[in-house]
Amino acid sequence: MNRRHFNVSAISLMLWAGFAAQAKAASTLLVLGDSLSAEYGLKRGTGWVALLDKRLREDGRAVTVVNASISGDTTSGGRSRLPALLEQHRPQVLIIELGGNDALRGLPLKISRENLETMVKAAQSQGAKVLLLGMQVPPNYGAQYAAEFSTMYAEVAKRHKVALVPFFLKGVADADNADALFQSDRIHPVEAAHPIMLGNVWPALRKLLP
Repeated sequence: MNRRHFNVSAISLMLWAGFAAQAKAASTLLVLGDSLSAEYGLKRGTGWVALLDKRLREDGRAVTVVNASISGDTTSGGRSRLPALLEQHRPQVLIIELGGNDALRGLPLKISRENLETMVKAAQSQGAKVLLLGMQVPPNYGAQYAAEFSTMYAEVAKRHKVALVPFFLKGVADADNADALFQSDRIHPVEAAHPIMLGNVWPALRKLLP
């Protein structure tokens, strides 16, 4: 091997190593949610997912955030959409923010639980870490239903050993000034509530990031 060929080969090897390191460092975070994550009623770029993307960039983290949330989506909808999303994006981390619309529609908790477990297992089978965002429903749904709905997320997280945010809307739905933190429909948080929502997610999510 002559010196010129060696130099070219060495440069090529260094470039390849640099690209490989960059590819290894980069990762994808997929958010599968409903209107709470889809910026319903908000100015684009002001929801908690957009704020998360901004924080990651400010922290210098090579993470691509894909927001696959759809207003009105249920756990059944998420379950049907997830396989294609996993195949397309190959995320290292999946955040599941679904279930609220199941409760609004009075869907059986057994079905919601099965859907959550199926999504968790699908993500884990592709090597993705999962973060479940738990929800709660108002007492007017009935004490037993409200309790079972709330514990559903904890039980799924424990069974499949995934991270959990017990109550995604903590500090919003249960705040003293809750009326001021929701839009007129009393369902969707206003822009000022989304930094609080991100604050609930961040401690658990940070542990999952590379």
